[in-house]
Amino acid sequence: MGIAELVVIALGLSMDAFAVAVCKGLNMRKIDYGQTALIALFFGGFQALMPFIGWLLGKQFESYITSIDHWIAFVLLSFIGGKMIYESFKKDDDPLADAGKLDLKELTVLAIATSIDALAVGITFAFLKADIKISVLLIGVITFLLSALGVFIGHKFGEKYKNKAELAGGVILVLIGLKILVEHLK
Repeated sequence: MGIAELVVIALGLSMDAFAVAVCKGLNMRKIDYGQTALIALFFGGFQALMPFIGWLLGKQFESYITSIDHWIAFVLLSFIGGKMIYESFKKDDDPLADAGKLDLKELTVLAIATSIDALAVGITFAFLKADIKISVLLIGVITFLLSALGVFIGHKFGEKYKNKAELAGGVILVLIGLKILVEHLK
């Protein structure tokens, strides 16, 4: 497998993380470079870790993982998206109370949910005898960069439309989960 193919795979795998990063940026009142780097690190790190784990698992667990990965991603993304939709309708008692806070548990769940497909890709890397070091590096770096870009794009949009943006972000997460589910059920 060549570098060009790995870059295309990395771009494809990073799209869900990019979309979720846009949603995280929607909620930022002020761009925080540290939080942006942390979000990008979580998404890039998990997106790199999952193919490595998949590569380690190899053939013996392929049928189990690929048969449920879409359900796991759907449930996780729908839960987080539903929470965002719910919160978009809540009145803020103190609109500045959550400004600047980053929920690491939620970020971890989102990073796992958006990287489940990468686990399956890692399993195929084992069969294709792909260079796992280069594969993981490219996937991680590309996802990191696109996630950081997503936060900035989301922030620009979210400054003006906080509640509508949070609602849209929640709907997007649910739709991404549904898309993953429908693609795998076909």
